[in-house]
Amino acid sequence: MPDRHAVPEGPTSATGAAARDLHAFIAGLPKAELHVHHVGSASPRIVSELATRHPDSKVPTDPEALADYFTFTDFAHFIDVYLSVVDLIRNPEDVRLLTYEVARDMARQQVRYAELTITPYSSTSRGIDERAFMDAIEDARKAAEADFGTVLRWCFDIPGEAGLASAEETTRLATTDGLRPEGLVSFGLGGPEIGVPRPQFKPYFDQAIAAGLRSVPHAGETTGPETVWDALTELRAERIGHGTSAAQDPKLLAHLAEQRIALEVCPTSNIATRAVRTLDEHPIKEFVRAGVLVTINSDDPPMFGTDLNNEYAVAARLLDLDEQGLAALAKNAVEASYLDAAGKARITAEIDTYTSAWLTP
Repeated sequence: MPDRHAVPEGPTSATGAAARDLHAFIAGLPKAELHVHHVGSASPRIVSELATRHPDSKVPTDPEALADYFTFTDFAHFIDVYLSVVDLIRNPEDVRLLTYEVARDMARQQVRYAELTITPYSSTSRGIDERAFMDAIEDARKAAEADFGTVLRWCFDIPGEAGLASAEETTRLATTDGLRPEGLVSFGLGGPEIGVPRPQFKPYFDQAIAAGLRSVPHAGETTGPETVWDALTELRAERIGHGTSAAQDPKLLAHLAEQRIALEVCPTSNIATRAVRTLDEHPIKEFVRAGVLVTINSDDPPMFGTDLNNEYAVAARLLDLDEQGLAALAKNAVEASYLDAAGKARITAEIDTYTSAWLTP
């Protein structure tokens, strides 16, 4: 059966009338985002404010200097820089400010729904009270929905570089009644993949899944397709973060397509961390050709000098998409999300209404 949200592959951009500005279309397109990190979404303005609050940090306070600071030599360097920004989040007020301002930036891009990946261990291990942390993100979530109309949900992820102690703590925070936040929907695994095998985290994912959370680990970003297989078989992944190397394994691509296991594709991120050499070599075309459910995401947007609108523009170029193709990508993210059925129907209808109005002479 053909996929109702299939992304067209190959030349679909019309000429002439299709000279409409796709960037303007993208800017107004209602969207959902599934792979975007909490701290990694801090804008230069917010990072600068936090760095000013905490002057002992090595993070620059000048927003313009942050562009050089956020230039990475490799994935390990990215992790080092990322953790230096994590260190700026030192109290519940910092947490609340960051969360609310991230939602503001999303709303400006017409993001109606986002599953924001949060690493609570990074904050609780630095001394932030766990209940105060949960209260801060929940207060920001509710305020953002009321003020901006952007619905936020949480993915709590294990920072792989911190080892099994972080997995134990993240699982406890995600599954303890009375502590687990209302907005939590999924459980992930981030950080470096090299030297951090996925199977060791199986017991923690089993606990999270038993508690009703969905499994959404990173896999195959900087390692081979075997890491994606491990995420599927050991961690029971329902979506895959990045999955870049899946293109190397036709059997894996076929499995992902058949099971409707979405890939959370972040093109600019993959270039910035050197996971992929150039955008033209990005495997997104192979994913689409294989029938995999592809979603477009920004990962750590200010750190990579991008945002979700830009990622849609990148996808449009790489896949040669017109407005209908971009709308299909937007609906892919809604379909693969963990939003309730009524919410999915609402955003999908909004995408269709917007696209129809745009294309009507």
